[in-house]
Amino acid sequence: MTAKGFIIGAPRSGSGKTTVTLGLIAAFRRRGMKVRTAKSGPDYIDPAFHAAASGEPGINLDSWAMPPSLVDALVAEQAGEADLLIVESSMGLFDGIPGEAGRHGAGADLAARLKLPVVLVMDVSGQSQSAGAVAHGFATLDPDVTVAAIIPNRVASERHLTQVVEAMDRIALPVAGSLMRDKTVALPERHLGLVQAGEHGDLETTLGRLADLAEDRLDLDMILRLAQPIMTSGGDTTPALRPPGQRIALASDAAFTFVYPHVTEGWRRAGAEIVAFSPLADEAPPADCDVCWLPGGYPELHAGALSAADTFQSGLKSFAETQPVHGECGGFMVLGAGLEDAEGTRHAMAGLLGHSTSFARRKMNLGYRQARLRADCPAGPAGSTLRGHEFHYASVTDPGNDEPLAELSDGQGRPLPASGARRGRVSGTFFHAIAESQ
Repeated sequence: MTAKGFIIGAPRSGSGKTTVTLGLIAAFRRRGMKVRTAKSGPDYIDPAFHAAASGEPGINLDSWAMPPSLVDALVAEQAGEADLLIVESSMGLFDGIPGEAGRHGAGADLAARLKLPVVLVMDVSGQSQSAGAVAHGFATLDPDVTVAAIIPNRVASERHLTQVVEAMDRIALPVAGSLMRDKTVALPERHLGLVQAGEHGDLETTLGRLADLAEDRLDLDMILRLAQPIMTSGGDTTPALRPPGQRIALASDAAFTFVYPHVTEGWRRAGAEIVAFSPLADEAPPADCDVCWLPGGYPELHAGALSAADTFQSGLKSFAETQPVHGECGGFMVLGAGLEDAEGTRHAMAGLLGHSTSFARRKMNLGYRQARLRADCPAGPAGSTLRGHEFHYASVTDPGNDEPLAELSDGQGRPLPASGARRGRVSGTFFHAIAESQ
């Protein structure tokens, strides 16, 4: 294995990590390098941007939800066909949850395990020399984590930059270029993060501008020199989740996009075939499939269209008469009786489960979750334990009368109310599964 890699981190969310990451990916790709990417933590949206910038599939790496052997296997696979592996951290570099060493869900866990240097993106607006104290803290907090350089972002002026650089010189931390304040390079956002890559009208132009910015303002040669060889030799290639069937009907369109690549790739490697269909195009799950999986996404933005999709609705009901159907988060909402959109208008959904949900009455649910399944379902057999997360703003306005699908706890093992619902061959939950617990 000849690939090298590094991690893009930051002191906190909103520092500009994704902007810098996309600029670097696109700029190194311009140089003819084969760049592969990964996102630390549970995130469906950023890996799609990484894939658009690199031209290669992106993956997630999660030190809490994934067993270490799976992390190693995914890294080895990504690096095996690459010149450069760029990993974007989530939130702040050390942000995670208390628990087992090396399994906090933090980007720092990956930096330590993979022995990859961190390039720290720092939003220095509102500070100058004090940025050196922040950088010093990050560079010295954990001896197993190497902060190799910083990139000051949102710099106000050349004088401001000089002050920041002088502060970094005091702690002998290299500055690998800088970015000035520029609102025109910001990517649009909505309630679950960035607007999805597939919804941008001219993403190629945006990525080109970010590549230009990286070439003009960042020290690409320094960053390449800092990159270190990928040392992992591989790990356990067992699928993170066992395939729910031989032929899997997978809802796939702008309303149903939240599927982790490592999950679907694991299903394929185990011999399963994935057959995509589009509810928004009023397509029903193919009748020759033996299971239907409705992933998360943005059904709350397309509730009217989904309610009016008669072929999808009737076909889903017919499918459920003989074959299992499972919904995650947005898919779970669509399996219910009704969905209230942001304006408070209620739209009839499939009615295969009894609950109703609302996006108008918002309540944020966010965090790692561990789920023990009470019954067999496409997510796994009864008694199995899955690790994953919740991230949604919908509230349950009517819980219905169905049996719960899973016993739920948070990332630290503290019990939460039972999750999801099951009725006959139909099951669903707000919980997104990442891997079987190990």
